[in-house]
Amino acid sequence: MLFDYVVVGAGLSGGVMAERISNVLNRNVLVIEKRSHIGGNTYDRYDKNGIFIHQYGPHIFHTKIKEVWDYLSQFTEWREYYHHVLGSIDGKRVPIPFNLNTLEQLLPAHLAGELEKKLVQHFGYGSKVPILKLREVEDPDLKWLADFVYERVFVNYTIKQWGMKPEELDPAVTGRVPVFISRDDRYFSDPYQGLPKHGYTRMFEKLFNSPKIKLMLNTDYREVLHLAWDQRTFSLFGQPFRGTVIYTGAIDELFEYKYGQLPYRSLRFEFETVHQERYQETGTVNYPNEYNFTRITEFKHLTGQHHKDSVIVREYPQPYERDVPGRDIPYYPVPHPDHQELFKKYWREAQNIPQLILVGRLAEYKYYDMDACVAKALKVFEQKLEPYNH
Repeated sequence: MLFDYVVVGAGLSGGVMAERISNVLNRNVLVIEKRSHIGGNTYDRYDKNGIFIHQYGPHIFHTKIKEVWDYLSQFTEWREYYHHVLGSIDGKRVPIPFNLNTLEQLLPAHLAGELEKKLVQHFGYGSKVPILKLREVEDPDLKWLADFVYERVFVNYTIKQWGMKPEELDPAVTGRVPVFISRDDRYFSDPYQGLPKHGYTRMFEKLFNSPKIKLMLNTDYREVLHLAWDQRTFSLFGQPFRGTVIYTGAIDELFEYKYGQLPYRSLRFEFETVHQERYQETGTVNYPNEYNFTRITEFKHLTGQHHKDSVIVREYPQPYERDVPGRDIPYYPVPHPDHQELFKKYWREAQNIPQLILVGRLAEYKYYDMDACVAKALKVFEQKLEPYNH
């Protein structure tokens, strides 16, 4: 099989690109994946006791984009699921994102009632307000509330997760979990949300199910694919490669860190089997102010599986260190203006290589949600690859 395209990475971005190339363009594509499995960080499996788990922490699919939902629905049925998160605040477990129910549960009734009126008057019922925007309000009561929420819900969780305070990060990050002027306790309010009925791994198996797709697992792409910067050319298996390379990995790694290393955050997952049907009252409980972990997730809430035991996972954010086993998976780019300047140097290099297409969270150094990964891959395919088929 001669390959017209090489895709580096078998996660969402790479999976969508490979599927489109094989089924729309009817071309041969080689997918190279460093890990022993497909699906990237969405990979799920049964553990030794037959309990279905998400290997890299909970992944709940949610989107406002019907096109994205419809596209993935070709490869999976869905389990309808609304994610609910509680936060351990002042000794109570209260709804997260912080909303009017949270307000009522944490503060005396009279004070909560007064603050609710002011929030609705100022922002409107149903609005979502980033915490840093709430802190800019001049009303003294709302300012007090903003500081209360900032201190108890946001600041310590953000420091644990990112190693930075909220105001040091790109506002898009702190805006992801706003204060919700509503009594809707769902973590996401998108019109399409759920989990693949038989798991993400099964969905990916169908995504890659084409005679035009060849998968190489357990393979660092650098073992078989080489980029010669000076000539701006690729070789594959030691031979010149004149096709297109779609790269979804870390952009600084592709260029061998010639301008320096981009910062990422990594995660450590601590799984525990508990000999009871339910460990906690909802899928995820956040711990902003206690312990070193950020949250505990119990998978049976997400999957709906019936089993006499249960599995929980604690998430410990940590610095990314590419040469240290256990810290060497880059989960999140760290959004900060200084980091963007470094990223742009690599991005400009990439634009000078006609064969190369970058797509995905690590390649674009953007903190994409899953649906945004799919949407961007579909858009890149449509704009950069599909026209050449006509």
